[in-house]
Amino acid sequence: MRHLYVHLPFCAHRCGYCDFVTHVGRHEQHAAYVDALLRELHEEHDGSPVDTIFLGGGTPTFTALPELLRLLNALPPARELTVEANPETVTPELARALREAGVTRVSLGAQSFQPHLLQMLERRATPEIVRAAFAHLRDAGFDNLSLDLIYGIPGQTPDDLADDLAEALALAPEHISAYELEAKPGTRFTIAHGDELARQADAMEDYFERVVETLTVAGYRWYETANFCRTDKRAEHNLGYWLGHDYLGIGVGAVSTLGGERRRNTPKLARYLDGDYSREIEALDDATRARERVMLGLRLDEPLSLAGLRQAVDPAGLARVEKLGLAEVTEDELALTPRGRFLGGAVTAELLA
Repeated sequence: MRHLYVHLPFCAHRCGYCDFVTHVGRHEQHAAYVDALLRELHEEHDGSPVDTIFLGGGTPTFTALPELLRLLNALPPARELTVEANPETVTPELARALREAGVTRVSLGAQSFQPHLLQMLERRATPEIVRAAFAHLRDAGFDNLSLDLIYGIPGQTPDDLADDLAEALALAPEHISAYELEAKPGTRFTIAHGDELARQADAMEDYFERVVETLTVAGYRWYETANFCRTDKRAEHNLGYWLGHDYLGIGVGAVSTLGGERRRNTPKLARYLDGDYSREIEALDDATRARERVMLGLRLDEPLSLAGLRQAVDPAGLARVEKLGLAEVTEDELALTPRGRFLGGAVTAELLA
């Protein structure tokens, strides 16, 4: 096991489009939750070094700072230690504390710099707060910062998207994640804005191409479908997922892929605090693992080795996408062309046996 994911579910507010395992407030349970995390970590891992650790949520930096630091100080050594943060939680004190605790990378959830779009997303940070949070992290010594952006927001225009990209580039982060808004059916957001989401769907391909062109022209590497980086600053933890590595997830609702099975912890906070993980277990046979390896690997800008994966690729589908100029294949490797990457999901579906 080379990668560790730690789920911190607490938030100040649950955004309408969110379908993650989150809990609003619960300040009185933060200490007990960290106790439960450390108990699960002790049961599942021997404390040896790992390559990467990622603290996600929820809003990890909403967790009471003493408890967050207690958790960070108990984690195994890692080459990359990332913490997700919402801008309104980042103070100079928090930024310094994270740096002193050994955090090497912070992923800041900006989402947008447009006040009307932040309001639509029910985000609490203003553009000024996003910029201030970024400055606090820089002042604390962080040289590996990521910004999250969302596009396809109801009410968003091409000019709004261009402004968001310009604002992000002005901050010069080492990494940018730009995601299409995905509001799952049944969420409060979908119920309220379903018609506008349907209209925005028609613009998604154009928005995606605008994102890629703007960021690559600015010198960022389009190394994964929704992720861009400077030089060698790829998100190493997420790269482990895309390369099909095993990983351990701890926390309420956390997912692990270990030794040929996928485990999902209970999403019930009370159960988790009692040490009852009530895990769902899914066996992953060789065919399933090969299909997932192809689906995830083709999101990257590097050729996918076909060693052990040939059975997951449909020869007729491969011939079709090659003829259309969407993929290139050699004896040992498969890669999507730039146009194939823009149509990534559809091309991958065509390729899978």
